[in-house]
Amino acid sequence: MNQSILDEPQPAASIRGPAERLRTSMAAARLSFTWLGVRKSLTAVQKNRAADSFGAEGKFLSAGKKLLDTTHPAFKAVTAVRGRAVAFWKGVSLPYPEAGIRLIRQSEITDFDQRMSEFQVELETAVRELDRHFEELKSAARIRLGDLYDPADYPHSLTGLFAIEHDFPAVEPPNYLKRLNPEVYAQECQRVQQRFDEAVQLAEQAFLEELGRLVEHLTERLSGQSDGRPKVFRDTAVSNLTDFFERFQQLNVRSNDQLDALVERAQQIVSGVAPQQLRDNGNLRQKVASQLSGVQSSLEGLLLDRPRRNILRRAQ
Repeated sequence: MNQSILDEPQPAASIRGPAERLRTSMAAARLSFTWLGVRKSLTAVQKNRAADSFGAEGKFLSAGKKLLDTTHPAFKAVTAVRGRAVAFWKGVSLPYPEAGIRLIRQSEITDFDQRMSEFQVELETAVRELDRHFEELKSAARIRLGDLYDPADYPHSLTGLFAIEHDFPAVEPPNYLKRLNPEVYAQECQRVQQRFDEAVQLAEQAFLEELGRLVEHLTERLSGQSDGRPKVFRDTAVSNLTDFFERFQQLNVRSNDQLDALVERAQQIVSGVAPQQLRDNGNLRQKVASQLSGVQSSLEGLLLDRPRRNILRRAQ
């Protein structure tokens, strides 16, 4: 059964506010990758040669070469595993204002660890298949690159050159610091509190923007016509909203009553409505579109009314 993080037993201190609830119920999870680089800068001699063909000077030319065809099915299969791992990580977590770190529920640590291990196994399988095509890819590169081809640019094997790594970094100040330097420890506690305050704001913003995109897309697909016929839409226009509601219920920190009300309103509108019903029933289609349009307007107003906050938004 799905639970929000508020439904779990919480220490008494966690009722102070959303940031404290995050600190007591969530854990930091970091995802990183070891990945073969497929582009390489040209040497000075090669750049000068390329510059000559344009009547330019080599030192003013920035150029590189692509070592492998990344559109090859075997390479795309490897890249797809990374994409799925990142999507899963982001789907079960909230943003945190430090690069490469997101917050997951403490109760999900074991499942997250297992899922990442499974992705690593998938990746290893895909890399073995890619390695079987490695000579083929190098032969194609030799033809495409001509004189720029250099066998030294390529490893003997792709084994071990791709990896998915994850860990759970500590974001709280270490206890030994309290003993060694209480003043510095207090400063670190304040810094961490500010980080979690920012995390709450980032979570609100992410939920607002995602719900806004999903509602806008479905409303646009349900409204009006194209060439005299109702606009076509995929089932995912509806199912993506349903997935959002489930994720929101699991990860929401109850920091914004207006956001909670809008999510509940949108959920009620599409609850029990199947994509095919919207295609077959014009009145239902129009009703849902009209109601979602109201939600969209409220979302836009909420986004505009949000105070500008000085949050350093690093890449997540």
